[in-house]
Amino acid sequence: MAKLYANENFPLPVVEELRRLGHDVVTIQETGKAEQRTSDEEVLKFAIADDRAVLTLNRKHFVRLHRSSPDHAGIIVCTVDSQFGRQAVNIHAAVAATADPHGQLLQVHRPAI
Repeated sequence: MAKLYANENFPLPVVEELRRLGHDVVTIQETGKAEQRTSDEEVLKFAIADDRAVLTLNRKHFVRLHRSSPDHAGIIVCTVDSQFGRQAVNIHAAVAATADPHGQLLQVHRPAI
């Protein structure tokens, strides 16, 4: 299973479901870096240092970071999905379909209604 780092705006219910699915997920809150105006660049640096893929809803900035700094453990950008269980399953499937997330940008979108 994947080692993931959820940034500040990522829904905790999705994190909890990913853990139930077997993923090793750490949140920015658990690292003591929450509510400190941590930049996206710093979030990525922390994830790289801990060999974790970033899990975020902040698609625009992290797609840009992926393009400028592709040497990372993975970036998973998601659209907002109020169906937390479905979102976790979709993330789980995207990770499972990737042999090695290092240097990869995975995009997980909410299904169209």
